[in-house]
Amino acid sequence: MEFLPLVVLAVLFWVLIIRPQRRRAQRQGQLIEGLERGQEVVTAGGLYGRIDHVDDDHIRLEIAPETFVKVDKRAVSQLAPGSAQPVDPR
Repeated sequence: MEFLPLVVLAVLFWVLIIRPQRRRAQRQGQLIEGLERGQEVVTAGGLYGRIDHVDDDHIRLEIAPETFVKVDKRAVSQLAPGSAQPVDPR
């Protein structure tokens, strides 16, 4: 009976902190693996752009007409609003 509060705290810690963090990490990994040319994305730094080319570790974003930047895939935080499907701009 002395360990019951400790067990309850451990379960609450798992349910409220560890489990949601694992789910977020899994969703982020799926997002990074599913990046395709033509998708509009937002980077962790707040840069909006359209994916022009995808490599193993990097992507090339078009942030303005004929203006490209090379970004690490892990810097992509989300798809831009309204850009669930890849769009081939060419």
